Amino acid sequence: MRRRELVAALAGVTAAWPLVSHAQEAGKTFRIGMAEPVSAELNAAYLAAFLKTLQDLGYVEGRNLLIEHRSADGDASRFPALISELIALNVDLIVARGTPAALAAKKATSTIPVLMVVGEPLLVVDSLARPGRNITGFSGVQPELEPKRMELLREMAPATSGIAALLNMSNPVTAPQLKELQAATKAKGWRFHLFDVRSREDIERAFSSLDKTSDAIVVGLEGVTQAHRETIAELAAKHRLPAIYGGREFVEAGGLIFYGPSFTDIYRRLATYADKIFKGAKPADLPVEQPTKLELVINGGAARALGLEIPPGLRLLADEVIE
Repeated sequence: MRRRELVAALAGVTAAWPLVSHAQEAGKTFRIGMAEPVSAELNAAYLAAFLKTLQDLGYVEGRNLLIEHRSADGDASRFPALISELIALNVDLIVARGTPAALAAKKATSTIPVLMVVGEPLLVVDSLARPGRNITGFSGVQPELEPKRMELLREMAPATSGIAALLNMSNPVTAPQLKELQAATKAKGWRFHLFDVRSREDIERAFSSLDKTSDAIVVGLEGVTQAHRETIAELAAKHRLPAIYGGREFVEAGGLIFYGPSFTDIYRRLATYADKIFKGAKPADLPVEQPTKLELVINGGAARALGLEIPPGLRLLADEVIE
């Protein structure tokens, strides 16, 4: 069962949680349905931050809180069915990560509150300040960061002259990212090659098709790439290609550089929004918020394997260097 998967993924976390400081509504058990692109095991660190914050706010799983976790396992076409399954369980709140999940939730219900984590919120709601309806949440992928990612990649790998981008073009959030990437690489005079990856097979074909015109890669953050992050990191190492990613989990899987929003922080803030909704706030009145914390994480082992030195300035700038 998926619930057992969630419990296993978070084993040992709850033991360290402090005692609840204040109880929530007596006799009420809140049920949260989570629709995410990857399994609870792969998303364990972020889920732990979410549940820890809820714990601090007075919610104890098994006492006044139930979590129903559903994973699309990298296949966005599964979200409508997963959302329907959660609705049938009479959840009080849906957490939808990724634009396909949020759009599926929007289509399925106009009454159950939905908290989204998406790359471009305006693909889902009409206004950030007053989103309306039953949906609010957070922006989690920022295409405007692509020029900065290219700068970091050039600093880490000065010989870079051509970029291969692994992006899932079936995801609505990808088009703005592609536009920013093309502009950033053009400004540097770099070659640019797009690989549309919608499956593990697409990822493997992309790497087998690479030639000498691409000497570095950028990997988009979304369900397919998340689900196959270890494969991507392994293939980048095999082909000796420096790579920059939009998610910390890729670097933890062996990738070289991550720069982008802290999803640990976003999941903590998701919990505070859930608390507000449980206490009576309407999603329509809660503004969609942007990330407030960015992280730079470098994998020192991956750098050494590629024969790269981490520049002292970059090392000082990094929030963490994984050795």
